[in-house]
Amino acid sequence: MRLLAPLALSILSACPALAGDEMPRHNLPVSQAGNLIVGLCDGETSMEVPGIKPGDPITREEAQRVADALMQKWRDKHPNAEWIDAQRMTLPSPQSEGSATPPTTPPKSQFQTYGAFTDRDRKIWQESTDKLVAEGKRIFHDAKALGGTHAISCDMCHPDGANTHPETYPKYQVQLGRVALLRDMINWCVENPVRGKPFADDDPRLKALEAYILAQRKGVPLDYGKH
Repeated sequence: MRLLAPLALSILSACPALAGDEMPRHNLPVSQAGNLIVGLCDGETSMEVPGIKPGDPITREEAQRVADALMQKWRDKHPNAEWIDAQRMTLPSPQSEGSATPPTTPPKSQFQTYGAFTDRDRKIWQESTDKLVAEGKRIFHDAKALGGTHAISCDMCHPDGANTHPETYPKYQVQLGRVALLRDMINWCVENPVRGKPFADDDPRLKALEAYILAQRKGVPLDYGKH
């Protein structure tokens, strides 16, 4: 299966953003024939799909041809852009589990995002990220900000995010009796040791806590499923 993550395709009839978390939207051109318009996440590259109306079902193969055509348009416009390869992850198939023959590694096909970024861009992005991490640190150390009903805060069991291991999620958690994401365990801790109410998925506090915990484990290799 080819990875389409770098494309982040935007469909003309985009889904509405979550209430309270309005996301920027790209203004794609309008098809005079009422056909589907698909765009890349650069907000500039788009194409019309003849004979296909918004909402019409198309096969994966047809969608792949559209994606390939869009990516070729982008590459043609940016022939000198740095396009960094990243190795795809391979999951063992049921037939290969327990076999002495390791699964074959598929070709590289995942890429970084678009184009030339300035030092000013990187500075703004870093400052924004640091601000979110700092907010997560504040909440992590503040029982009231966590919504707790007593004075217990996350740092009392996990000083500076110790022993949180975000790089091992998703993994099976016995406390939940199922495979959990990092945010699931944050909410479990908020609801149980902290005695607060679990955060909604779009709660800024949950996002900040995730950012802080991840930042504390910077440089640790991803090893999901590990205990």
